[in-house]
Amino acid sequence: MTTTTSHTPEHTPEHSPGHIPEPLTDPGEPRSGATVTRPARLIHTGSTTEIPIHLLFRADRSDGADRADHPDQAGSEPPDPDALDSAPPVRLRPALPARANKPQPPRPPTTPRVDPDLVERPARVLPGAAGVLAGLCGTAGCAATSWWAGVTPPLAAEALGLTARTGAAGLGPAQWAAYAAAGALALFGFGGLARGGTGRAWVLDLFGRYRGTVRRTGLMWVNPLLLRRRVDVRLRHWRGEPMPAADRGGVALQVAVLVVWRVRDTARATLAVEDHETYLRRCVEAALPRVPVAAPGAGRGAVEAAQDALTRLVAADAEPVGVEVFAVRPVRVEYAPEVAAAMHRRRIAALDAQHRATVLSSVVDSVEDTVTRLTMRGLVELDDHERKVLVKDLTVAFCAGRSETAP
Repeated sequence: MTTTTSHTPEHTPEHSPGHIPEPLTDPGEPRSGATVTRPARLIHTGSTTEIPIHLLFRADRSDGADRADHPDQAGSEPPDPDALDSAPPVRLRPALPARANKPQPPRPPTTPRVDPDLVERPARVLPGAAGVLAGLCGTAGCAATSWWAGVTPPLAAEALGLTARTGAAGLGPAQWAAYAAAGALALFGFGGLARGGTGRAWVLDLFGRYRGTVRRTGLMWVNPLLLRRRVDVRLRHWRGEPMPAADRGGVALQVAVLVVWRVRDTARATLAVEDHETYLRRCVEAALPRVPVAAPGAGRGAVEAAQDALTRLVAADAEPVGVEVFAVRPVRVEYAPEVAAAMHRRRIAALDAQHRATVLSSVVDSVEDTVTRLTMRGLVELDDHERKVLVKDLTVAFCAGRSETAP
């Protein structure tokens, strides 16, 4: 490496702003009158150093290269240019490709999760005849125990055709045990009787554990220890109160919807949420702000598109709790009170502009037809100026007549 240090003279000629002559100050060279032209330095008190450019980009340096970088420390001659040329090639870091602003795919909507084991399954029940038979057997056992203990009332004995038993031991431990068994059989037999109806189901629960669903109709016997919850599984609908919504332009609306639904999974509808009807209403309220509702007076296509979007959203939210939604139809759409007056004026202005355009089109057609008939039949011969005047007069006359007859 060659380092050249020179000091700027105190007095610099004013006539040479770009370059200044400096004498050679190296002690090894003979002094002569020759001068070397050097570029003027902006910082007069500094020094310049020449560094080979290939040393700035070398990735791996050997010991010889380090000694070449610092010849004063190694105490050797400057490195050979051929050795420097044989240095390993420069390793440049590849440029990173520019990241394209690709649109991120929409995240899938999050749906509520419930217990996967909570699925409707049929419960074990017996025909109603079995319960009636068990109850009658229990009642007969109680009557037989009373006759055995000799405590049957005389009137009941006469009605049953029994004779009073003499020398009965009375109510002892055996009689009380027989009473308990017969009474328990009668209670279980008659207490478990239930009547299933069409469109209704029973959800059975034993000490907080789901035991099954009964969808049978008619008389049946169900374990009386099970807690019964009646669920309506018929096709149902409800019309909600006006709820806030918005159209495609962001104008506030009040929408009343009609929801057609039914309970598909009775276990989830009863045990997964506290009240599935309230949950469905909340789902409808949450879906309305996310779907642009067709404004009042919109076409059939816009109304059907809004209905389909609302149905999909509400059905996806209500499916995990066992509720099946068939349709969510906006039945009453009106502007919110804060924008109703402004939208009414806007609609009137649009209707007025449409009416004016229709009137103007009819007037122009009438004027054109009149002028064409007059000229084609030869009733009048008009030049360009006369034609323009006639068209102007007819237009004014027709417009005045239309305005007078307008409601």
